[in-house]
Amino acid sequence: MFWQMLKGALVRQGRKMLMVAVTIALGVSLTTAMLNVMLDVGDKVNRELKAYGANIVVTPRAASVLREIYGLESGSGGAGQYLQENDVGKLKTIFWSNNIVGFAPSLEAQVGVGSSNTNVTMVGTWFNRRLDLPTGEIVETGIKQLKSWWTVEGNWIDDNDVNGAMVGSVLAGKLGIHLGDTIEMAVPGGSREKLIVQGIFNSGGPEDEQIFVTLPYIQQALKLQGKVGKIEVSAITTPENELARKAAHDPKSLSLKEWETWYCTAYVSSISYQIEEAVDGSRAKPVRQVAESEGAILQKTQLLMLLITILSLAGSALGISNLLTANVMERSREFGLLKALGATDRDVLLLTLAEIMMTGLAGGVAGYFIGLGFAQIIGQNVFGSAVAINLMVIPWVVVSVILITLVGSLPAIRMLLSLRPAAVLHGR
Repeated sequence: MFWQMLKGALVRQGRKMLMVAVTIALGVSLTTAMLNVMLDVGDKVNRELKAYGANIVVTPRAASVLREIYGLESGSGGAGQYLQENDVGKLKTIFWSNNIVGFAPSLEAQVGVGSSNTNVTMVGTWFNRRLDLPTGEIVETGIKQLKSWWTVEGNWIDDNDVNGAMVGSVLAGKLGIHLGDTIEMAVPGGSREKLIVQGIFNSGGPEDEQIFVTLPYIQQALKLQGKVGKIEVSAITTPENELARKAAHDPKSLSLKEWETWYCTAYVSSISYQIEEAVDGSRAKPVRQVAESEGAILQKTQLLMLLITILSLAGSALGISNLLTANVMERSREFGLLKALGATDRDVLLLTLAEIMMTGLAGGVAGYFIGLGFAQIIGQNVFGSAVAINLMVIPWVVVSVILITLVGSLPAIRMLLSLRPAAVLHGR
């Protein structure tokens, strides 16, 4: 009897229950999309931010100590200390190697440019180097990937072109340098060299007053074959917390459990520590302004998505409340007759809740799959890649369906319990 009554009620109220199901589906679809994107957004946001520069700088340990203790600055490789170019590939051998998405070594020198012998910083680096790793893998890296936001007039230099140069836009404007010009420089040691300007770039930073050349060129000019002054590293990291800040201050202060958690989490401090373990004589320091900004942006993005999810659920619950309240008012004579024939408040309430929950189930299932589609649309349009389907979302969706259905039903349930057969059947 119960199931026949339930079936009859759903058939008679089909249009109204369809509206309830659609309302639930809309709320659940947005919840599903936001939760899937929120759980997958960390790596995607970090990868997007990696296009805007390095967040770790690796320098020679001795030079770093002199700078921190005595405030001495003598350029990259300060105090005559340098890193080995052959050790650069070791960055991709650490535990978090997959999180390192770009790196480029560099070596700097002061040179005189033109007939006026204007003092300029010349930087030798990798532009787009194909690197054979100790693990047998092959990667392409360099400042072309690390500083992809540069706008370049002309071309990037090929790493095999030792006679090419790229000039910063500010320096080019000061010295009247144009694309294709040959510039003459006085390099350390007294010799004069000629380079062809293959590109003029605008970085929006201090690099705009510098000249960039291939690393072998500057190593030969300085007679420092196989040496580099620093390595800029771009790594995908996890936002830092109290544990990460404690470890950054003094890793030895961590307990064994804290150490394992910190070492096996992609904090910028733990990645820096592992780089120091891999690269001999190095000091890896996070660029705090970049690393902390990335964490703040990620947290705010996730908070925004969570707020959107909560507001969508609240809106769905409000819509369901209005629909169900109107439904109870229209069916007041039907419910009054049931009570007059002997049905208790519990019986009528059970019948109504069964209708609502079955409608909610249908709307929830439809909303979940629609939400997966929304998540992929967001992923492709915002991040240019698919969003991973996270099974952890399913329990949250189930809870959301139950929550918004029950909360939205409360006003209707209250009206239903206060309904008196005599009043509705006799119009009193």
